[in-house]
Amino acid sequence: MGLGRKLALIAGAAAIATAATAQQKVTGPVAVYWMSAQTQTGFGMPSMGAGGGKPDTGAMMRAMMGGGGASKTLQLDLGSSQTNPAPAADHLPPAGLQVGPQLPLLTPKPTTTVREERHDYVPEEYQKPKGRMLIFWGCGEHARPGQPYVIDFAKMASGQQNPANLFKGIDYRPMQPPAFGRNRTYGGWPNEKTRDMVPSNGSLVGAHTIRGNYNPEINFNLEEDQDFLAPINLTTNAKAPGGWTNLGWNLVGNAQAYYATAVGGGDNETVVMWSSSETQAAAFSNPDFLSQGDISRLVANKTLMGPATKTCAVPKEVMDAAPSAMVQLVAYGGEANFVYPPRPTDPKVTWNQQWAVKVRYRSATGGILGQDMGAMMGGGRQAGRPGAPAQQQPGQPQKPPKAPSAADILRQGILGGGLPFPRR
Repeated sequence: MGLGRKLALIAGAAAIATAATAQQKVTGPVAVYWMSAQTQTGFGMPSMGAGGGKPDTGAMMRAMMGGGGASKTLQLDLGSSQTNPAPAADHLPPAGLQVGPQLPLLTPKPTTTVREERHDYVPEEYQKPKGRMLIFWGCGEHARPGQPYVIDFAKMASGQQNPANLFKGIDYRPMQPPAFGRNRTYGGWPNEKTRDMVPSNGSLVGAHTIRGNYNPEINFNLEEDQDFLAPINLTTNAKAPGGWTNLGWNLVGNAQAYYATAVGGGDNETVVMWSSSETQAAAFSNPDFLSQGDISRLVANKTLMGPATKTCAVPKEVMDAAPSAMVQLVAYGGEANFVYPPRPTDPKVTWNQQWAVKVRYRSATGGILGQDMGAMMGGGRQAGRPGAPAQQQPGQPQKPPKAPSAADILRQGILGGGLPFPRR
């Protein structure tokens, strides 16, 4: 039975049980444990960084060269309402994961941050932002009427344009995994003690045990259809004679939705964003993971592409505005959820939950829009490219600071840092 169908049956049974036991008292869980499993090919664009380590530089270079297979990352987060003066916990994974007999879940030590005040003075005329952002959305050979939505950073900074439109992304509810400061005690992996990569053939299938001195012991099994999502690859990424780019990809088993985005620009004054959503959504900060309910809702309203979709055309107008752009394609999987002990059938008996586990899945790929991986390795032109910063010679007078460009605004933020460029 497929994961999607299995989850649907579980959800239906849960809904019936909830209706029948609406008055049942529930406590806990004492501990919550989240596993965030990602599969990556190509290279990834910056994202919200919610869950998941990142491949090392060597893995990324191998991916760019077309080798090295898929990269798998795993983020483990344990939260508990219990405490211990010397908190310690370990995840004992199945041998098939190939990461050793145990993964230490490290509890970060509290740190005190000293904020340094800066008193640099920059003349007002040099602080005014400049540049614009063009936002496109939807698959098709040509952009829809009314596109692009144009954001002028100077107008936005002066209050002539509403900055809320820049934040208009996917309508979803951010997930809340266990985290330091969110739970009374927290432990996570990877960490400063160990951050081993999961081999490309590593598997989650099998028995998992989480033992610690601040949580009840957690035991659960993952089946074949609850493993990492298979790799997703762009089988087509070619610019058509008409000027648009046709994207095509392999369907990923157990994937429930797909979402494509592109970010680029024609010059240093213009940033171009495109998403495959049928409704306006800036490809500014995309979630690594989505809840089961959000996936179903966003597929229904066509924000996300459905699980049978395997092609999408990036409009000609996007390609004209952004001759150089990065594209990312994400396959969102569902969830595997476990709770112990099971819900008592007698509604008069309190359900004292000891622990709850959530495993969530994602597979992604990325590259240069309209180019294959080989094309992007065709030689470095950094030193002579237009717009490359010139080195200042010793003894030359220091030039006054320039107004922040559109690219600067994305990287460093605008309006007091209210619009930070997302980082993984």
